[in-house]
Amino acid sequence: MNELHLPSRIRHWARTRPADLAVTCGDRTLSFLELDAETNLVASALADMAVQGARIGVVLRMGIEGAETFVACAKAGMVFTPLNWRLNPHELVKVAQDAELGVLIVGEEFAPAAEAVAAAMPQVPVIVVGVTGGIDNSRTWPEFLKSGSGVDPGLGDDPDAAVLQLYTSGTTGRPKGVVAVHRNLYNVPEGLDVYEFGPNAVALDALPLFHIAGAGWMSTCLSAGVHLVLLGDLTAGRVAEAIATHSVTHVFLVPSAIQTLVDLSSGEDVDLSTLQLVAYGSSPITPALLAHAMDVLQCKFVQRYGLTETTGSVSVLRADDHHPTGPKSRLLCSAGKPMIGVEISIRDVTTGAELPPNESGEIVARSRNNTCGYWRRERETAELFTADGFLRTGDAGHIDDEGYLFVTDRLKDMIITGGENVYPIEVESVLAEHPSVAEVAVVGVPDRRWGESVTAVIRLVDGADVPSVAELIDFSTARLASYKKPREIHFVESLPRNASGKLVKASLRTMLSVNGEAS
Repeated sequence: MNELHLPSRIRHWARTRPADLAVTCGDRTLSFLELDAETNLVASALADMAVQGARIGVVLRMGIEGAETFVACAKAGMVFTPLNWRLNPHELVKVAQDAELGVLIVGEEFAPAAEAVAAAMPQVPVIVVGVTGGIDNSRTWPEFLKSGSGVDPGLGDDPDAAVLQLYTSGTTGRPKGVVAVHRNLYNVPEGLDVYEFGPNAVALDALPLFHIAGAGWMSTCLSAGVHLVLLGDLTAGRVAEAIATHSVTHVFLVPSAIQTLVDLSSGEDVDLSTLQLVAYGSSPITPALLAHAMDVLQCKFVQRYGLTETTGSVSVLRADDHHPTGPKSRLLCSAGKPMIGVEISIRDVTTGAELPPNESGEIVARSRNNTCGYWRRERETAELFTADGFLRTGDAGHIDDEGYLFVTDRLKDMIITGGENVYPIEVESVLAEHPSVAEVAVVGVPDRRWGESVTAVIRLVDGADVPSVAELIDFSTARLASYKKPREIHFVESLPRNASGKLVKASLRTMLSVNGEAS
């Protein structure tokens, strides 16, 4: 049995540390022995309902039932397939059909989605997690558990067996199922070392199950034997409350969540003193926000860069590379160095040729973490990889002389104005330094003269003096080449984000292009 795969780690901790706390959600806590036993129950119940390799759909907020199903799928040789609960029922049906679900487990609050899937796929058993159930022809979670024998199916040893399927896109475009196998989630000790987990570490997971950051952080913490606190709502107040209540030492957050947590702790009396390390990633962060967060939270920070197709991270900016001042402060703009066992290269976007240090191109990566491909998408899978086996990230960046990776932006988000390339993160980083700017997003808007016009959308700091558009443009002109400065600036009360807190720039571009302004 491979002791580094997720199900084997749970079995290992149940044998060696049975009484130690494993997961907490609300007022319920399970030890590793209890988690092992309950996941055996779920796994054995699933084994009676579906065949090995079946996709087990889950429409649940982050919580114990979701965590148990993830581990149980791994034990039963099935594929945990969490679906985006923010999709409307019609969209969810399309994803469920694409995944060819064998079972659907759904939270009671998402009953319309379950009913839509049941109508379109009547052969799929539906299990409802909630107080009353309330969906016709479904089982409740307790009824489902009673059907299990509690005997561990004993699977999860094959490194090439699929264990997780996450869907990209979701709100736009054609969703694609990214398949992860056990070796992609292979949590070797050297990789876990970057988090500096101590013997009394307590981690918080408040990101959605259907996001690689949420599912990946869960796999990482449980594999490391760390007590994991699960939170279904990613709000600053709930996160701060969970940190104080459970003495959380480690948390993974997206930059927008860091921003709101910092804002909360600056304005209210909250106790975040137990925090030892904040891991962050999933979207760009400005150096100004990072330096401010380090000052306010007074803990270590670790950046992870990767994507769903790389099953999480390919590079890491370690805690000792975070310097808010001095010559090494430039590294706050970096995504760090490759993780153990990962090769990163920069390729010419047109020719595919490898580029030398400090030249920008597409970031490509090769490692055991890379997905084997998209579910039932041979053409898209072939396009995902280079001829020599590197995965195309779709991100632009460069590697400096010291081997640090700098992610400039998404290639698709790059703005071409007057024939010049502008990467939004450059402009965002500058505007974020203005004292009145809380958050900023920069996009390209179609322009008859320039092709695209650099346009900034800004949320101001509450109570701050409102700067004029001219003042902000002048502020950026002093720090950027003239062609990079924003030609238009719009103020909004909030920026559009998805369930994981990632900025949805497509929504901004549509809003600005159609309406001519952000509103």
